[in-house]
Amino acid sequence: MTATTTVQYPTAAAQAAAANPTAAATAAAAAASATSNATTLGGTDFMTLMLAQLKNQDPTSPVDSNTFLTQLSQLSEVQGITQLNTSFTGLASSLTSSQASQASSLLGHQALVTSSTVTSTTAGTPFTAAVAVPQTTSSVIVNVLDSTGNIVKQISLGAQSTGTAGFVWDGTESDGSAAPAGTYTLAATVAGVASGTAVATYVAGTVNSVTMGGGTTGLTLNVAGVGSVPFANVQQISQ
Repeated sequence: MTATTTVQYPTAAAQAAAANPTAAATAAAAAASATSNATTLGGTDFMTLMLAQLKNQDPTSPVDSNTFLTQLSQLSEVQGITQLNTSFTGLASSLTSSQASQASSLLGHQALVTSSTVTSTTAGTPFTAAVAVPQTTSSVIVNVLDSTGNIVKQISLGAQSTGTAGFVWDGTESDGSAAPAGTYTLAATVAGVASGTAVATYVAGTVNSVTMGGGTTGLTLNVAGVGSVPFANVQQISQ
């Protein structure tokens, strides 16, 4: 990214025209060349215009020193911003490379990620999950619902302290039969928490692949039983 600024010198142009028509024409040509792109001026163009102003000023009415110093300050700011942008670009590239290296080490590990659903491709597949308990409570219950909203299994975790309460759904329904392959929803209720208040749940799965996104997308993990998950939603990584 090239930092730019726009500069106008109406006083200098008027002085130059009166003092030296030929030099004024030269300065005007330089300015026209420098501003061939009407929207931007680089540091070199800025200096060209400033030197043209100094060369063609009226000796009887020279450019005010404060104006000159202000213009130098503007040029310094432009150059500083350009250097800063270059540094940030280099830093971003370095961080991306570091992130890619770290991401590769996640493959095959177990990731506990924020999710309210689990998907099985085989009947009776067990899943490890957890509930984010918002307060100390006498009872935490997790309902496992099928795609139609029916409860296929209810799991009681009993009394829990504030924090993460882990559990395992063995992949069976209430009658002990294997739950068919499909997507299931985990809905947790915590005694003492107002009805209708959402309670976060987590699901553990193997990290099968990692995707490096561009822009604000960032790192995305493909977790077995969950799907694509932003790295920000990862709560824990284990062997």
